[in-house]
Amino acid sequence: MRAAGLPKEKQTMNKTFDFMQQFLKDTSRAGSADTALLRKEPQPPLEVPPCPDYPNVIRLPNPEMLEDREVGFLQMIELRETVRQYSDAPLTLEELSFLLWCTQGVKAILPEGRTMRTVPSARAAHAFETFLLVNNVKELEPGLYRFLALGHALQEIAAGGTVLDEYVDCFLPKNMIKKSGVTFIWTADFQRMAYSCGKRAVRYIYIDAGHVCQNLYLAAQQKHIGVCAIGAFDDGKLNEKLNLDGRGSFTVYCATAGKAY
Repeated sequence: MRAAGLPKEKQTMNKTFDFMQQFLKDTSRAGSADTALLRKEPQPPLEVPPCPDYPNVIRLPNPEMLEDREVGFLQMIELRETVRQYSDAPLTLEELSFLLWCTQGVKAILPEGRTMRTVPSARAAHAFETFLLVNNVKELEPGLYRFLALGHALQEIAAGGTVLDEYVDCFLPKNMIKKSGVTFIWTADFQRMAYSCGKRAVRYIYIDAGHVCQNLYLAAQQKHIGVCAIGAFDDGKLNEKLNLDGRGSFTVYCATAGKAY
């Protein structure tokens, strides 16, 4: 029980602490034993199927076609930094393909109906879908695209010079969105993770987001591309814009990328 007369800041901290403790309890291993997998329910698809309303699908270049550059691991770790300002030089389609491969590339489909990708994921669930706000990429019209990881392709959802303007207000760092080459938006298909992880899926999704974004940072560093992770966005607005219900599918994390000065 909280003591009466506590300062407002202390009361707020206590409420946050209580919320955290309840979350840890609800998502403990003991509370995650009941899963759809154990109930032998049908497994969710490996990715959200392409929407037939958007027939324009763009095959991406093979990421191996991009010239490799040898960089020592320790050097890459030391040089990794957050870049918030970008030049007017566009990203190439090959570079975008490389970044997508490094963050969600599918290396193999396993017999049990899971995927091995370029990033780790709890139970190999890989709950993420990748949306892209393209602003300055060669051979791509500005607009909103979705990465189809299984086919290493992009599905054009909305194209045109005004599309970016419709999304800028969803983010706190508005100018960074406008000046970047592309903004990555990672959304989660909750059922894909919860199928084998139960309530603990909530934890795993946010852990996996860190794996994905760190791969983006390291891959971009290797190609002299700047990246800035973004957690400051309006969840409700962005989910609505992307036609996500905010429950079974929702935005988790974002990042801008572009050519640094």
